[in-house]
Amino acid sequence: MRPRREITEMFSTFVQLEGNRFNKWLIDIKLRRSIQNCLEGSIEVANSENFWALYWYKTWRWQSSSLARMHLLAYLQEPCYWTAQKAVTKFANSQYSIADYFQMANAEVETILKDFNPEKSSSLKAYAIMALSSRLKDILRQRQEADICSNWALLRKVSKKQLLAALDNAGLSLGAIAQYRLAWTCFKELYVQKQSGGTKALPEPTPQLWEAIANLYNNSRQTQLTQPTQQCEVQTIQRWLNQTVLYVRAYLYPPVKSLNALQSDDETNLMLDLPDPDSDSPIADMIAFENLQDRQNQISQMFAVLLSALLSLDKQSQEVLKLYYQQELTQQQIMQQLQMSQPTVSRKLVKGRESMLAALVQWCQDLNISVNPIQIKDMSVALEEWLRNQFGNFNMSR
Repeated sequence: MRPRREITEMFSTFVQLEGNRFNKWLIDIKLRRSIQNCLEGSIEVANSENFWALYWYKTWRWQSSSLARMHLLAYLQEPCYWTAQKAVTKFANSQYSIADYFQMANAEVETILKDFNPEKSSSLKAYAIMALSSRLKDILRQRQEADICSNWALLRKVSKKQLLAALDNAGLSLGAIAQYRLAWTCFKELYVQKQSGGTKALPEPTPQLWEAIANLYNNSRQTQLTQPTQQCEVQTIQRWLNQTVLYVRAYLYPPVKSLNALQSDDETNLMLDLPDPDSDSPIADMIAFENLQDRQNQISQMFAVLLSALLSLDKQSQEVLKLYYQQELTQQQIMQQLQMSQPTVSRKLVKGRESMLAALVQWCQDLNISVNPIQIKDMSVALEEWLRNQFGNFNMSR
């Protein structure tokens, strides 16, 4: 349990940087008043950090509350800053500073909240520490690829959901997005990757290929587009695809804004210029659905790896872990119940967790995801949460 003042600050203050260093915490008056009112009305759980994190998460999730969102953004300031510090050390050759990484991490909070599942992990902060590092790595990889790819390699490489996001971000209408998307689909179907020189240097389509792409578009538009459109000339298709490249690069490689560009009003000391989760659109819904499916599949695979690693342990190790995480017994109590020595209990706890962590790291490497010592430490924290949750719901007897 934490002092009430500390809980208040956790959910109502924001990091302010000066250059590339932490400067001070900025207090949001409206958020502080909000959490203080909650604490005064809930004496029994007033000092529980985890309770309030889950409370505001559920309020945000089910009521789309902007107040709850700001409380959570304040709460996750420390993970965002820690992630930024680690990124500067890990990507020493990058052009980005700690302030840039901090901004990127804050912009990913919305995604972190959407991915978080309180039924699988009881600690939002522990999940954010692990997930933010992965998200920053993905962002940097996408930006690097967008920067070095040729136009035609980029169009072949970009995913459908990235394309839709880029076109929506450019402000195109739904009708225009549908036309650009169909032109891109026709391009990908006909522009086969048989050119020499590697994917980053794919040449511009030949005049014959441009003609074929335009013909395929015109033949497909009546069945693929919901609104009637006129036939397109080759020059129109070329212009659309060249413009699409610009939109994709701008989306994957956007400029970084400083979080220190603050606004104020009568109620608060601080307002952050971050994406509004309530500004939904049909395209945003489509992208969110595809992203959710991908993330759910990856999370399911990760949990399957952990469960398989758990079941591969010997029976005594499983029993020790069960007593430790499910019944929350001390090592001394486990020793007495299982008639083991204390060193044996300690060794089985350590070896069991190490074995499961090794399986998780191997799974990442099999997916060509590089893992450094900092990430392994974060994964270890997440593994602890998974074990506590898993033993609360999993019957070890078979």
